[in-house]
Amino acid sequence: MDLEQRVADLERRLAALEEERRTAPALDDGDFWALSGLKEQLARLAAADGGVLFTGAVTLPTGEHYEWQHGALTEGLLADDWTPAAESFAALGHPVRLRLLREILAGRGTAAELAELDGVGTTGQIYHHLRQLTGAGWLHAAGRGRHQVPPGRVVPLLVALATTRP
Repeated sequence: MDLEQRVADLERRLAALEEERRTAPALDDGDFWALSGLKEQLARLAAADGGVLFTGAVTLPTGEHYEWQHGALTEGLLADDWTPAAESFAALGHPVRLRLLREILAGRGTAAELAELDGVGTTGQIYHHLRQLTGAGWLHAAGRGRHQVPPGRVVPLLVALATTRP
C-alpha cells in the first residue's frame, strides 16, 4: 500500500474515532449497544471483514478507577503473527499466577504480602511467578517492592478472564 493510501486510511479512521466520541451509545440503548456502535464504525471505515472491540470501566477494591477501550480490524488480526502472544497467554496459564494477579488487584502488592496466602508456594516460587508476569507485561514494579498491574492491562486482564466464562 502506498503512502498516500495509508495516510488517507488513517485520516478516515481518525474522523471515525472523532465521530464516535460525539455519538457514543449510552448503556441503556439495548443489549447490543456496543455491537451496534462497532458495526457503525466498521461501516464508516469500510472494513468489510469486520472487527472486534473490547472496553471496560473498572473500579478496583483498592479504589483505583480505570477506563479503557481497544478495537482492532479483523484483517489485521488474522494477518498478524500470533506467536508473540504465546508468552502473554502462557503467563496467564498458571492458577497461582492468576491468583497473584487477583490479589495484587485487591491491594496485596509485595512478595511478603503474597507469601502470607495459602497455596501460592514458597517465596522463591512467588518471585518466579512475579517475574513471569512482569516479563509478559501483566505486572510492573511500582516501587518499594510493590507490584502493580499496569493501568493499560487491568481491563484487558478482566476481558481475558471474562472470555473463559460460559
